[in-house]
Amino acid sequence: MRVTISGPIGSGKSTVGRQLAARLSYKFISGGVFFRSLAKDHGMSIEEFNRYAESRPEIDEKQDKMILEFLRDNDNIVLESRLAGWLCVRNNLEAFKIFLNASFNTRVQRVSYRDQASETGEMVKVREESEYLRYRKFYGIDYSLTGIYDLVIDTDTLSVEEVVNKIYESIKGKDFC
Repeated sequence: MRVTISGPIGSGKSTVGRQLAARLSYKFISGGVFFRSLAKDHGMSIEEFNRYAESRPEIDEKQDKMILEFLRDNDNIVLESRLAGWLCVRNNLEAFKIFLNASFNTRVQRVSYRDQASETGEMVKVREESEYLRYRKFYGIDYSLTGIYDLVIDTDTLSVEEVVNKIYESIKGKDFC
């Protein structure tokens, strides 16, 4: 079974994904690995590469190809990626699709703690605006719409363990594991 976890920056995708994968005895992969790899290949920071990619659909196409290849070639995985759920829907790949969300302030606090950065609020805002524009322009996707997901969780007031438990119980209830 494939499990995808999507959501905005700082919503808990990676942390939850790692723990869920461990609980399910699945492999975990972060879609950010693919994007960071492409940014590194171009000698750019993530922020620079996001801006660069805004006018270059081939960047997203290349990342999508890498993610889709990984999804097709692997089973029993948890993949964290902003568009993983959409990619599965559009490419008829079976997956349990999860969307995690949290308030902007909570997400900024998490990213600030994770990245040890002081100007995180502005950085998060710039990245989200850039990604939102790209997703609209290149895919026709309104990222804020969550109707394609099997499970949507607001992680604002939940611990990582509580989120993982909710996901696990939902997957178990659908006889996926």
